[in-house]
Amino acid sequence: MDSDFRQAYLLHRRPYRDSQVMLNMLVEGIGQLSMVARIKGKRALRQNASLQPFTCLLVRFAGKYDLKYLNDFEIHSAPFLFKGIHLYCGFYLNELSHRIIPTNEPLDHAFELYQTYLKQLYTANQSVVNSDQHDKASVSERIEVILRNYEFQLLCELGFGIEFDYDAFGEPIEASRYYQFVREVGFCPSEDIQRSFSGSTLLSIAQGEYQSQTARRQAKALSRYLLKPLLGSKPLKSRELFQPR
Repeated sequence: MDSDFRQAYLLHRRPYRDSQVMLNMLVEGIGQLSMVARIKGKRALRQNASLQPFTCLLVRFAGKYDLKYLNDFEIHSAPFLFKGIHLYCGFYLNELSHRIIPTNEPLDHAFELYQTYLKQLYTANQSVVNSDQHDKASVSERIEVILRNYEFQLLCELGFGIEFDYDAFGEPIEASRYYQFVREVGFCPSEDIQRSFSGSTLLSIAQGEYQSQTARRQAKALSRYLLKPLLGSKPLKSRELFQPR
């Protein structure tokens, strides 16, 4: 069965056999698909130049089973060109999406969600490029907001989201109280301040606001805790790019 042209982003590629490559594409209105593409002949150079991360493509594919065959593709819009830390974050978005979005399972809004945050990351990158002076702390804060919001919203899309504004008993989170997170249950009121989230922090995260360092630190820790079962024991290679050298 042939598809019509759909928008798609390349998440991952690797050699397959002969002149073929295996592609993992995030496809508009569908989700993640595995596709085989043949790259050879006079068009190989142009095809390889087009099949790059952060480029919105128009793709047409065929196949009845899990493995599809890429019949045709073209660039739909100019690629997002990232530099420095923003490039590392782009790689992280791609690797995370590739690893936790199920392949060949319908996920209607995954493409739009990914594209939204890729655009936000590009806007953040451009604001740094176009500025003569920039505060490293503010750049880092803006990046963390983008990554955390994408992680939490992607978890919701996958059915693993959590409510930050209500506790496990359906009561509104109170800014003055503390809560422990219990997997598959939610946030439970707690007296153990050292091992708990403050209600004010949870309400900030619910609004996608991370002005305080505490909110950013706790949101990152919670995100990693929630993502770990989906990622398994294999670490994300893109996280290594953020390590001091």
